[in-house]
Amino acid sequence: MMDESKLIQRIVREVSTHLDRTPLHVAKHPIGIDSQVVQLISMLNLESNDDVVMVGLWGQGGIGKTTLAKALYNAIFRQFEGSCLLLNVREASKDSKGLVLLQEKLLSEILLLQQRLKVFNVDRGINLIQHRLCHKKVLLILDDVDDLCQLDALAGEGKWFGNGSRIIITTRDKHMLIGHGIDQDHVYEVQALNHSEAHELLSKHAFPTQPKLKIKKDLVKGVLNLAKGLPLALEVLGSFLRGRREHEWESTLKKLSRVPNRKMNDVLKISYDGLEENEKEIFLDIACFFKGRDSEYVKKVLTSCELEATIGLEILIERSLIRIGSKIEMHDLIQSMGMEIVNQECRDNPRRRSRLWQYGDVFNVLSSNMGDCTTKAIVLELPEPTELCIDPNAFTKMRNLRLLILSNVHDSLPGPVCLPNELR
Repeated sequence: MMDESKLIQRIVREVSTHLDRTPLHVAKHPIGIDSQVVQLISMLNLESNDDVVMVGLWGQGGIGKTTLAKALYNAIFRQFEGSCLLLNVREASKDSKGLVLLQEKLLSEILLLQQRLKVFNVDRGINLIQHRLCHKKVLLILDDVDDLCQLDALAGEGKWFGNGSRIIITTRDKHMLIGHGIDQDHVYEVQALNHSEAHELLSKHAFPTQPKLKIKKDLVKGVLNLAKGLPLALEVLGSFLRGRREHEWESTLKKLSRVPNRKMNDVLKISYDGLEENEKEIFLDIACFFKGRDSEYVKKVLTSCELEATIGLEILIERSLIRIGSKIEMHDLIQSMGMEIVNQECRDNPRRRSRLWQYGDVFNVLSSNMGDCTTKAIVLELPEPTELCIDPNAFTKMRNLRLLILSNVHDSLPGPVCLPNELR
C-alpha cells in the first residue's frame, strides 16, 4: 500500500501539473480547424501507449499549419505528463545559440521547472533531453522546422521520450519529414479552406461590424478566387477591404488581374500598396530589421527616426500585417514580401536600395564607399564580433540615412568615420 505522504505528494504534483499548463490562444477566427484536428487525433492513435509516434504537418506557407498545431495542442495536451510547443524553430535557430535556447525551453516547459535548465551546447542538450524525458509521456510540437539538424537537436529519435509520447512537426518540406524517418502515413497535408469556410473567414475580416454592407457576389467571389483558400491571404485581403465600397473592391481586383501568373506576394502586396508613406516606412523597417524584437524598443527606434510609430503600428495591426505583444510578430510570407519590395528597388546594386541588412550587401557598400542618397537605413546585428573594413567616407553620400545600427561590428581601419549630419 502506498505511503500516505507519498500519495499526498503525488496528488499535489498532478494537481500542480494541470494548474501550471494552460491552453494556447489559437486564432481570432479559428475557422476550418476542428475537422482537421479530428483527423489528426485519429492519426495520433492516442489510445496506444506502446510506442512513440511522430507526425508531420506539411503544407505551404500561410495555410495555417501553426494555427492547426495550436488547436491540436489544446485538444490533447492534458493527456500527457508534460507538453511543449516550440514556435518558429526555423527563425529561432538562425542565431548561433538558437538550438541551445530551444533545448532549454523544451526541457523547462516539459519538466515545469521554475528556472530554465542551463544547456551549454547542443550535444549536452541532446543528452539531457534523452536522460530527463526517456521515461516521461510527453507532447512535443516543433513548429516551422526547415532543417534536419533542428530535428536532430530537439527530437532526434522516438526513444528519447517515454512510451505514449507524441511528437508533431510542422514544415513546408515533406522530404525532410521522410528523411527523419516519418513514414508517409504519418504525414498530414494541411488543407486549404473550402469555399464555405473561406467565405466565412473573409467575411469575419472584411465585414466585422458591417454584416449588412452590400458587396456584389461576383466581387466577393473574385477575392475568394485570388486567396485560393489560404487563411493568411483571406485575413490580409479581408482586412484591407474592410469598410471599402464596391468600386474599391473592383479596383483591387483589377489591379491584381493585371499581374500575370500571380504569386502570393502580389496578393499580399495589395495591403502594402494601400498604406500611407509613414506606414510603408514602418512596415519595411519591421520586415527588414525588427521582426521578433521587443515592441517598446522598436517603437522608440521608429519614433527617433521621426516616424509616427504609435498610429503607424496600429494601422499595420488593423491591416493584419503585424501582431504586437511583448514582441513584434509578422508572418514570414509577409516579411518576405517586404524584403522583396526593398530588393526590387535595385536587384543588382545594393547601394541603390533604401535598406541594407545582409552582411554581404553592407560589406560591399561600406568597404568601398559605394553608398548614395538612396540608403535610408542600415541594420547589421551579428551573433559574434566581426571585423568590417569601413571606408572613412562610406557614409558621406548617404544624405537620407536616418538609421544606423551596427552590432558586433568592429571597424578594422584606423581613423574616424565621417557620418552624415542628417543621421538622427
